[in-house]
Amino acid sequence: MDRRTLLCGLLALTAGGAGLTACGASSPTRRPGVGSARPGDRVAGLADVPVGSGALVDVAGDGQLLLVRPSDEVVRAFNPACPHQGTTVSPPTAGVITCPTHRSTFDPDSGEVLSGPSPRGLVEVPVAVTGADVVLS
Repeated sequence: MDRRTLLCGLLALTAGGAGLTACGASSPTRRPGVGSARPGDRVAGLADVPVGSGALVDVAGDGQLLLVRPSDEVVRAFNPACPHQGTTVSPPTAGVITCPTHRSTFDPDSGEVLSGPSPRGLVEVPVAVTGADVVLS
């Protein structure tokens, strides 16, 4: 048993479960499409996503989405919750997406983990560019 698991168990026992949120029992970011967002829903304007970087956007009723724009025509989307502990990752800078908590890094083209404690890559969410909009697909 690791230190975090032990601490979370103790918090659950002493706080009657109230400490579970701090231990990751809640899900701060949900994948769009699970709640009220549906395929075809607009999530951002294409102009809101800088080429060579990206942006965190709010999806009504579904939390946040990380949009990454490697070129004019291509936009990818990821659930921005780091698989390690659920911290929201930052949009890409210098060619990598970084988790600010423990510095896991991810490939902005695939979401695959490049380094750090994250056990896996970011979950991709299907989007499409339709005219001047980025929509769920």
